[in-house]
Amino acid sequence: MDYKQYIRVIPDFPQPGISFKDITTLLQDGENYKKAINELKEMVSALNIDVIAGPEARGFVVGAPLAYALGVGFVPIRKSGKLPYETIEVGYDLEYGKDRLAMHTDAIKKGQNVLIADDLLATGGTISSSVDLVKQLGGNVVGAAFLIELTALNGRAKLPGVEVFSLMTYED
Repeated sequence: MDYKQYIRVIPDFPQPGISFKDITTLLQDGENYKKAINELKEMVSALNIDVIAGPEARGFVVGAPLAYALGVGFVPIRKSGKLPYETIEVGYDLEYGKDRLAMHTDAIKKGQNVLIADDLLATGGTISSSVDLVKQLGGNVVGAAFLIELTALNGRAKLPGVEVFSLMTYED
């Protein structure tokens, strides 16, 4: 299915030169949002997934329903200072800045197979940091799933050994 018709592209947001891919228009359409999650489910169903981890905030709206559809747990990856229990953290570069991600120290059990899910793969900074967090806790990253991949930014290069699944791709 061509999901691009449900994605609003906003030029020069959040800064000049960025072509923002807004998934809120897909999320508002219950039938096609469900189809998108179900299609991602089919793409990753052959993997032996124990839990899905998703970085805030849009990783929650992809990862949590995907975890539900697969019958596995969901682990939120949050910005620094947002989780109430003991955490590990890692810093990373965004397409237009820097940030830190955190995960509870008991979120992943050693040896668990983890799928990382997010709305978009761009430069790979957020996802490679998410991979680092999972690995620090002894998890095995079995794949990464996205609604959108911006192929020109080559985010896959920051995910060596991680199988990447994307519903749609954009060149810009």
